[in-house]
Amino acid sequence: MSEEVIIVNNLSKKFGNFTAVDNISFSVKPGEIFGFLGANGAGKSTTIRILCGILSPSSGKAMVAGYDANREAELVKTQIGYMSQKFSLYEDLSVEENIIFYGGIYGLSFAQIEEREKWIIEMTGLAGSEKRLTRELSVGLKQRLALGCAVIHQPKIVFLDEPTSGVDPVFRKNFWELINQFSEQGTTIFVTTHYLDEAEYCNRLMLIHSGRIIAGGSPGELKARYITNPILKVECDKTLEALEILQKEEWVLEGSIFGAYLHIIVREELEAKNKIKEIFSERSISLKRVDRIMPSLEDVFISLIEKEEQSNRL
Repeated sequence: MSEEVIIVNNLSKKFGNFTAVDNISFSVKPGEIFGFLGANGAGKSTTIRILCGILSPSSGKAMVAGYDANREAELVKTQIGYMSQKFSLYEDLSVEENIIFYGGIYGLSFAQIEEREKWIIEMTGLAGSEKRLTRELSVGLKQRLALGCAVIHQPKIVFLDEPTSGVDPVFRKNFWELINQFSEQGTTIFVTTHYLDEAEYCNRLMLIHSGRIIAGGSPGELKARYITNPILKVECDKTLEALEILQKEEWVLEGSIFGAYLHIIVREELEAKNKIKEIFSERSISLKRVDRIMPSLEDVFISLIEKEEQSNRL
C-alpha cells in the first residue's frame, strides 16, 4: 500500500473549450499540511471538488485515502472532511442543531454525536452559545463551527477551500492553530488559500496557475530555489512611475508593487542602490529608503507568475 494518502496522476478537467485543470500530478503524505496556492480561477477549487468526489475529471486519476475519487466517490466521502469558503452551515439552525445534522450525515450514532458535540463546543469556544442561531455568530465563530462540523466524524483527510476568506487576522491566526493541532494528531490537511502569509504554515506547497502546476516544495525550498538574486524594498513617492522607470533598466530583473512599496529583484545590490538614488534624483522622485530584504512567498509567487505569463506570450 502506498504511503501517500492523496495521489494525483495527469488530472485534467475541461468545461467545454475551457481547461480548468491541465494535466496535473502530485501526492500528499499522511499528517501533512499541504497548501494548494493560486489566484482566483487558477483551478484550486475545481481540483478540490474532484478529489472530494463531487466532480468527475475529464481525464487522469486521483486516489484519495486508497479509493478512486471518481469511481469510488462515496467511499472517499467517508474518509474526508470538507469545508468550503462559504462555510456550508445552515444559518437558520442553532449551533447544536448544525452539529447534530452533520453528525447524522456522517452516520454517527446519537451517543457519538453527543460526545463529539462536547468536543466541538470546547474546540470552537462556543460554550454557552449552543442554542444560538448560526446566523447570529461572527464570521470567525462560524468558521470554527464549520471546521468542527467538517471533522465531526474524525476523517483521515480534511479539505479546506479558502477557509479564512473574509476573516480578521486574529481569527485567522487562531484558526491555523487549530489546523496545526489536527496535523499533529495525524490528520492530513489539504488547504487552498490566497493569503501567502498563511502558506508559511504549510509543510509543503504546490503553486497552480491557469490550471497547471508551476512549482512545488516547502516554503523554504521555494524561496531558495526561485529567488537567488537580491531583492530591494524601495519606499518612495510616485510608486507606479518609479516602477515603470526601473523595469526598463537592464540591471533590474523583476519589479512589482507591494502595498506602498516596490520590490525590485536586481543583479547586484550595491550597484542597484546607487543607480536607484541617481535615477530618482534625475526624475524628481522622492526616495525615502531602499533596503535589501529576504524573499517572501509573495515574491516567489509573483516572480513565477510573471515568468509563466512571459513564456505564454512567446
